[in-house]
Formats: sequence, C-alpha cells, structure tokens
Amino acid sequence: MPDSVSITSIKQGSVQGFLHQPSAAAHAGIVLTHGAGANSQSALLVAAAQAFCAAGFTVLRIDLPFRQRRPFGPPAPATAAQDRAGLEAALDFLKPTVSGPLYVGGHSYGGRQATMLAAEKPDAAAGLLALSYPLHPPAKPDQLRTAHFPALRTPTLFVHGAKDGFGSINELRSALALVPAHTELLTIAGAGHDLARGKLDWSEIMNRFQELVRQ
Repeated sequence: MPDSVSITSIKQGSVQGFLHQPSAAAHAGIVLTHGAGANSQSALLVAAAQAFCAAGFTVLRIDLPFRQRRPFGPPAPATAAQDRAGLEAALDFLKPTVSGPLYVGGHSYGGRQATMLAAEKPDAAAGLLALSYPLHPPAKPDQLRTAHFPALRTPTLFVHGAKDGFGSINELRSALALVPAHTELLTIAGAGHDLARGKLDWSEIMNRFQELVRQ
C-alpha cells in the first residue's frame, strides 16, 4: 500500500468497515461493499478500494448489516432493505469528508443492492459500479433480478466476467436495455463471478467509470 494512503477502521452506528483516504484532498467519494458470501475484507473489494483511492477518491468499504449480524452465511431476502439502508448510512457518513460527488457500488449482491437503492432513491448517488451483477441464480436464467431496472436513472458501469455463471454477457446486455440511465458494460475476458479476486486491469475500469460519470 502506498505511503500516501491512510486506512482507518470505522465502526459508527450501522457503518462498519475501512476508510481509505488519499494524501491530497479527495475530489469525490465512493462506498464499496461485498457479495453475499464475503465481507469488506475480500480481496476484490480491497483491490477496488486501492484503485479508487489511487485515483483520488476517498473510499469507504463496508460490511453490510447482514454481515455485521453474523460473520458467515448468505443474506436473507426479508432483510435486504436493511442492507440498502446500510449503504445509505455509509454515504451519509462519507459526505462530510469530500467536496465532490458520491458514488456507490459493490460486488454481486452488494452491487445489486446499490442499484436497488439508486432505483428507490435516485439522488442517493451520482453514479454506480456493479461488479459481477448477479443477473440470475446459476442455471436459472428465468429468475431474473431486473424488476427495478426500469426505475434506474443513475449512470452505472457494469463490470462482468465472460465466464460468469450468474449471467452471460449477452444476457446482461439484453437486461441493460431495460435501464433508462446511461450504462456501460465492461467485459473481463476469462473471468468468472469472482473477477479473478481483484487481479484486474483497474486502470481500464477506472477510466471507464470516470468517463461514464463525467457524461
């Protein structure tokens, strides 16, 4: 980790995780969160936080409320609204630390909850990052998780592995036609749902994300 970056453990109310701050004043902030089987210390989330911080963002990577309640196991559909409230609380926590826009995103379940929060509250964030959006359960293409897509009006970058069992590139491309907001789909060749545990070309992801939110 570069010396110019400070990382602070955060535990304040429902906000629990790690704050990455660049040495220079941050021009923007982003909240990042994990998938259903992980936590804020997953390799992918740490790599994402490092990339955004190196680009001048203040980054807050958090444990969702379901993970705070128990260290292992998947989230329950009945408490998904609490996880979205946790994302909103994290954005509120981050707001005083940056002068510019705030963004939110995450891996798999975390990215899905970020898009659902934005669909429910369009002013929650200025842009979204969905890493490995779980379009449907593996081998169940008829169980699409797209009901909120027509209400999504926040620019979103979808980063998706070409070998992701939760949705093919063609399936995701078709689903994104439902979204009225501007979206970009970045395909990672050879990657599965774990996106190579963060061993990616983050410069390309950062460039695409920053181009998207500037439009």
